[in-house]
Amino acid sequence: MKAKYKAILLIICSAFCFAFMNAFVRLSGDLPSVQKSFFRNFVALLIAVVACYKDRKNMNIPRNGWGWLVLRASFGTLGILCNFYAIDHLVLSDASMLNKMSPFFTILFSWLLLKEKLRPAQGAAVLTAFLGSLLIVKPSLDFTDFKASLIGLTSGISAGVAYACVRVLGQKGVNKNFIVMFFSGFSCLVTLPWLILDFHPMTLKQVLILIGAGTAAAGGQFSITAAYCHAPAKEISVYDYSQIIFATSLGYLFFREIPDKYSFIGYGIIIFAAAAMFWYNNYYLTKKQSES
Repeated sequence: MKAKYKAILLIICSAFCFAFMNAFVRLSGDLPSVQKSFFRNFVALLIAVVACYKDRKNMNIPRNGWGWLVLRASFGTLGILCNFYAIDHLVLSDASMLNKMSPFFTILFSWLLLKEKLRPAQGAAVLTAFLGSLLIVKPSLDFTDFKASLIGLTSGISAGVAYACVRVLGQKGVNKNFIVMFFSGFSCLVTLPWLILDFHPMTLKQVLILIGAGTAAAGGQFSITAAYCHAPAKEISVYDYSQIIFATSLGYLFFREIPDKYSFIGYGIIIFAAAAMFWYNNYYLTKKQSES
């Protein structure tokens, strides 16, 4: 129970950090997406290296863990690049909706890879939260550019696979800091050639903002990695939708974007789904323990 509560707090913390990351990325101005992605991962890499050094005594990686690390890093990097591409080529709300398909795929691939059973009430809670997110992002569904739409959907699928791999790695006992370090380093190596070929000079303000984005991304990455190591995706994925609430709040704070009534209805639906999931998990576990 304590592990589950900790996982819920961690995934909400990750949603808060990723919302700040998106705000910083937008504040950084007109820079190539790959360049933003590189700095996002490079700062996270530095923080992860320090964390791994402090925890170096617990860095034993099982032989069958390396393949899952590569798989997690590959799909995580693909998810980031596809998400940035979708943001650059689609209406922002449409890109956000497609990326927020990730909790569905996290649960799906956790079921396929780990055989974690999904109870109907848990699936209903995730679906309810997703419907609430649609009221907030208000997608136009005018996907005239099929290529960009398909890439945007790929970002959600890739993130789902990546987080399911994190769950596998957590069960194998792989150090959470090492998972973040491996992913961040892998992403930097993949994006480095594009950065060299198409580097855009940055002002000091842009550099500082991207450092902020990278720091927020590191906080989000550490938090969500730890969350999926502590609890099954089916029990905590619904709380990932709190990122939309945080993002909308930051949108008003930094850009004076005022949510409309449909957004507030969406907030209510997401909070209701999260509360229902929390209550149901407690009820189910209590009942199961009493029966045993």
